[in-house]
Amino acid sequence: MEEVVKGIVEGRIRLHEADRILGNANAAALARRLALERMLGVGLSSIGSTILDFEEIVGRNIENPIGAVQVPVGVAGPLRVNGEYARGDFYVPLATTEGALVASINRGAKAVTLSGGARARVIHDGMTRAPAFWTPGIDEAVRFVRWVRERIEDIRREAESTTRHGRLIEVQPFIAGNIVWLRFVYSTADAMGMNMATIATDRAAEWILKNYPGTARLVAISGNMCTDKKPAMINMLLGRGKTVVAEAVIKRDVALKVLKAAPEDIDAVNRVKNLLGSARAGSMSYNAHFANIIAAIFIATGQDVAQVVESSMGYTWTEVRDGDLYISVTLPSLEVGTVGGGTRLPTQREALAMLGAAGGGDPPGTNARKLAEIIAATVLAGELNLLAALAANELARAHRLLGRGGARSRG
Repeated sequence: MEEVVKGIVEGRIRLHEADRILGNANAAALARRLALERMLGVGLSSIGSTILDFEEIVGRNIENPIGAVQVPVGVAGPLRVNGEYARGDFYVPLATTEGALVASINRGAKAVTLSGGARARVIHDGMTRAPAFWTPGIDEAVRFVRWVRERIEDIRREAESTTRHGRLIEVQPFIAGNIVWLRFVYSTADAMGMNMATIATDRAAEWILKNYPGTARLVAISGNMCTDKKPAMINMLLGRGKTVVAEAVIKRDVALKVLKAAPEDIDAVNRVKNLLGSARAGSMSYNAHFANIIAAIFIATGQDVAQVVESSMGYTWTEVRDGDLYISVTLPSLEVGTVGGGTRLPTQREALAMLGAAGGGDPPGTNARKLAEIIAATVLAGELNLLAALAANELARAHRLLGRGGARSRG
């Protein structure tokens, strides 16, 4: 061990070589950490305090590990969800460092639950990967797209040969000049499915290029028409991952008692802030803080955190109905899974177990859709409470009390 640490410090051993030399990922993590402490003159004992077994996750979830970073996990609930896959009262784990966020969601969950719960539905489910192809010109591009459409069953067979659970739903073609994008859309069961879609599309692209009688070549297996980890109107319109809607009717007395705001005032804030304000700013999303809630659940449950970018795009809609408040949230591109990626890590798997959504569902796909419905309902609760806090002019006060440690809890 000491020789490896010394070798790293002196530059004779590269960081990744410690795994091979020591033959154990946990020992290599320790060696790297000790070397960095000497090189940088810092203490990393807190980063080194972890329950993770790097023998299990190196190569799957991390490279060159030195430890782990802890994020506080709070819980909001009970939140009643009346979904197709998620039915019952849920306690939602939220990993965040933002004071007042969990309390905010918790108060919204109380209002939603006292009003009968949130209805939630997954209305579209399809992960995408869109390779870009070069052709000599528009005539060839049109022929290429026509040929792909005529050979869709052959392409489907090739794509699905790489996966047990993935199914090719459709291929959506797009043309700009002489460039063609083929947006492959897959059902990926309980996996988020990005890797599954990439591998399957790579096989399909190989078959296309081998068999297409004209002139075309692959520019990139991802041509940004997918679109992954970037805000994009195509995801807002066509969806990526799960497209989910959650809605509730908040009773007037619940709004006044729990949220301290009248339905008319909450509705006015939503229309001025989320609709007109977003439009005036040129925003692609019309919501108050979807990203807050989605990021916290993503971290807690082992989702791909970078996909908060597209997963938090969406719309909040409100109406006043006979004195009560109707509120809905629409998430066109919620990319979640319950198997693979970070969901296999021990703390994240426990968080999923809290929701009854750990691992693969029976039948496949049900757990990921259950998680999507719970997330949408939680976003609804968080959005409701923030709009109410703004309507009652309580936002700054809440952050003074909770964000700066002035109070220990707020229900």
